Amino acid sequence: MMMKRLGPALGLLVLAGCASTVKSQRLRDDYAQVDRLQVKRLAVVTQPLPDDKAEVGELWSLIARQWVNQNRDFLVKSNVALPGQPADAALREQCVEGIEGVLWLSPQVKRVGDGVEAAVKAQLLRCRDGQEVWAVESAGSWGSKDAKYVERTEQYVQQFGPSVEPYVVPSYKLLVATLETLPNPELTDADKDEKIDLGE
Repeated sequence: MMMKRLGPALGLLVLAGCASTVKSQRLRDDYAQVDRLQVKRLAVVTQPLPDDKAEVGELWSLIARQWVNQNRDFLVKSNVALPGQPADAALREQCVEGIEGVLWLSPQVKRVGDGVEAAVKAQLLRCRDGQEVWAVESAGSWGSKDAKYVERTEQYVQQFGPSVEPYVVPSYKLLVATLETLPNPELTDADKDEKIDLGE
């Protein structure tokens, strides 16, 4: 498999303050020639469930979907959280018509004191052959309270229930640091119109 490992120096440049969260990252050598033009429409899958909680898994998938749609040129069409361990069958189930890749989040999450320890292995897998396009491993510990995230926390609590509250801030910080390493696909004019229609 053609991959290149991006060194720590590049990670520091790309991620600024988040570099210590991202432990490793890789991108296919032929990304610019192949997947940048072909893998644009994604489904987000969180599996296994973070801290074995379905609602936290749904939180993770929604955060990822919203952030990628707002900050990258991908068109994220769906998001799910699944129990159990990642498997090829689950990947195939997400690769329905109109989906070209799956953004897979495999988390390890644990409540510790007034915060959360969290790690994630994230992969972008293309649907046509299941090959990895991009991958990152990230980890860190964060407190559950942050004044900058009060409104965002309230929105997710309203959507998923009070049990997600301690997880919102740590999950958001980990996922943003991770997803900031995603490349950008190249959109056609029709793709751009479709992205506007997503409305996220």
